[in-house]
Amino acid sequence: MSDYTLRTPEQLPTLLQAFRKDAGLTQAQVASRLGVTQQTLSALERNAEAVSTGRLMRLLAILGVELVLRKDGQAPATSAGPSGLPSDQPW
Repeated sequence: MSDYTLRTPEQLPTLLQAFRKDAGLTQAQVASRLGVTQQTLSALERNAEAVSTGRLMRLLAILGVELVLRKDGQAPATSAGPSGLPSDQPW
């Protein structure tokens, strides 16, 4: 299991795109499962910091990603993440 540290909302779009690609899914496939158009999903990926918590949780479930909240000071696991990106560094 890999952990990914997000420190700013602007880091979320890159991570969501990487998870989608790592899952081998197109925007159209994810959009269909989420019940939105491909254009809406594209906008969501570009502006993920503005997405509702409910929609983000549904998207993460589709991508097979679990949201974990951890207090500062507890070390995350370190291993390669989606697309080979290191998971021990903030995005």
